[in-house]
Amino acid sequence: MKAVTYVAVAIVAGLAGFAIYRYALEPSIAPELATASAPEATTATAEPASAEPKGTPEVLPDFTLTDIEGQPRSIRSWTGKSMIVNFWATWCAPCRREIPLLKEMQQTRGAEGFQVVGVAVDVREDVLKYAQEIGIDYPVIMGEQDGLEAVGKFGLGSIGFPFTVFTDNQHRIVVTHLGELHKPQADAILGVIARVNSGELTPAAARTMAAAQLQKLDTPDA
Repeated sequence: MKAVTYVAVAIVAGLAGFAIYRYALEPSIAPELATASAPEATTATAEPASAEPKGTPEVLPDFTLTDIEGQPRSIRSWTGKSMIVNFWATWCAPCRREIPLLKEMQQTRGAEGFQVVGVAVDVREDVLKYAQEIGIDYPVIMGEQDGLEAVGKFGLGSIGFPFTVFTDNQHRIVVTHLGELHKPQADAILGVIARVNSGELTPAAARTMAAAQLQKLDTPDA
């Protein structure tokens, strides 16, 4: 039975975007992802700040999955926190590579109100085993079909793993990042979100600023 589940999850995720996470896409901002198809995503440029997301919700959508202890947990349980919601799977190599960075972000930014939550779209026993082996110390919720349905709530169409959603402390989606996250990108994103939380920037202005900073990081010899 477990083998059948593996095949089902792997086929869906593979068709949805295996090529995306395998080839380490450029960072993406929420409005861009909502309008870009999977083949175009590798070369898409940021949409203007005025572009309205056609599928991505403005606020973190609510969904409930099972936590490490086997209890149902809503993604909105962390009220007043700036969320870093990371969708991943144990069979995804880029997902595994970025976990140490996610642990570091929780340890160093938790006091500033940031909260990392891992959403594992995978078989429960495999998630529990892997989380224990590598010492994941931030909350993890998980589900197979339920996990895929949670991804679908972001209205992004084709998608791969890892996929990370960044919100302000009102759970308004500011940035989405498709592909493996690296420290310079994370620092840039968290920096602009901190400015949203302080009232210095609106989410729309933060998207524009984050897009410019991420593009600069992606430009050779920048």
